[in-house]
Formats: sequence, structure tokens, C-alpha cells
Amino acid sequence: MRFGNASLSTGIRVHYAEQGDSSGVPIVFLHGWPDSWFTFSRVLPSLPRTLRAIAVDQRGFGDSDHPASGYTFQELAADAVALLDALGIERAAIVGHSFGSFVAREVAISQPQRVTALVLIGTGFSTSTPVMQSLRAAVRTLPNPIPEPFAREFQASTAYRALPPEFFDRIVVESLKIPAPLWPVMIDQLLQYDATAALGNLRAPILMLWGDQDALFSRAEQDLFLAAVADARLKVYEETGHCPNWERPDDVAADIASFMRLRGT
Repeated sequence: MRFGNASLSTGIRVHYAEQGDSSGVPIVFLHGWPDSWFTFSRVLPSLPRTLRAIAVDQRGFGDSDHPASGYTFQELAADAVALLDALGIERAAIVGHSFGSFVAREVAISQPQRVTALVLIGTGFSTSTPVMQSLRAAVRTLPNPIPEPFAREFQASTAYRALPPEFFDRIVVESLKIPAPLWPVMIDQLLQYDATAALGNLRAPILMLWGDQDALFSRAEQDLFLAAVADARLKVYEETGHCPNWERPDDVAADIASFMRLRGT
């Protein structure tokens, strides 16, 4: 694993982890909230080394810059495109988990010529679900600093299968790198983002990976998304929660690799 920092044309510095052949097929990983690149750390080792896998800490998360503003999904998508520019990548596949899946979709909507394929893990048709509305209410009352038990409880609620304790402890540590004032800002922007009317414009092939015990986005959300887009297929993991990348990392890696081969990317 290689680690680096990139100064983007959007004015921020982002931290990223990279592995594989530097001249290989590029694939960018965008994590969920309140995560970091580490959310994909169980997936990356099982990917083919022919893929140039780049897992980034998005603006405000992990070890990247934490500016007070810039958290609309249009701005986060612009950061992802700026990262491609900074790394000299013309086109890439993009994998997004949860919050990151909506950023990935916005990249493909706004800059379709830069996206070869999308893998959306634990996504939904829209962001405004009852669970997400409840989360918004909860984060608005949080003190500074964020209580570690809150981060631990939230992260635990997103997984259905047992996780290695040391991995989950690190997930919690990464969550708490987000400054407390940004927690409600990020969730507000998530719930304000609505590109459902533009989903029919997506032309990149899409693989959706979803756990049948996902507590955040239901099967109905998956079906609405499938009905809205031209080229998408859904892989369902049984007895799996919102985070297949945590809970079934080898399966996720295999499905991503198979999808990339199938699409010739």
C-alpha cells in the first residue's frame, strides 16, 4: 500500500491510499460517512494488482483538509475529478459506498466522459429516507468533541455481520477525525442532494452491491434506482448489512474485479 497527498485545483489537499500497477486500470474509491479510505482496507488486498486502486479521504474526512465549507455534492464531485487531474488520470471507474455512492453518481452525471463504470455499495434511490432524517436530528444535538460512544454506536448499527475488533476500533478512530461542527453540515448536504431526476442520464455501466439486512437503504430503494437507469444490475448479499465492504470484503473485491473484466475496463 502506498500513501500520498494531492493538492487539488479546487483548493484543498486530500490524502489517499493507492495500490496496484501505477499504469494499470484506474479505479477510485469514495467512502461513506463518517469514514475514510480505511473503510475499503479489507477490500483492497483482494483486488487484482492490474487495477490501480486509489482510495481517497474526501474533503473533511480522515487525513484530508477539513475546510468549513465546500460540502455540496457538486463540490465533492469536483474534488474527485480534480484528483483524477492531479494524478494524470483521464478516465476511471468509481466505487462509492453510501454517502460516497452519491458523490460517485454526481461525478458520472456532471462529468460522464471521465467515468468508465460505477460500483455503488449500499446506495439508495434518494438520500431522504426516514432513517437519514433521524440521523440528521441526532447529529444536530452532538457536543464538541463528538462522543466516542455515539460514533461507535452509529457505526455498529450499520453492520449486520461480526467484524474484527481491531478493524472496527480503527473505523471509530477514523470517524472521529471529522471536526464536530462538520457532522451536521455533511448530513444536511446529503439530505439536500437530490439528483433523482437526472438518473436517467447516467450512461456508465453500474453494478450495485447491497446487503439484504441494510438498515439505511431498503430493497425498495434499490428497485427504484434500477428502474431509473439504463444499464445497472444488482448483486444482493444475504445476511449482510449496510457495509458489504466491511462484512464481505473478499466477495466485494471479487465482484468488482469481475465487473471490471466484464466491461473491458
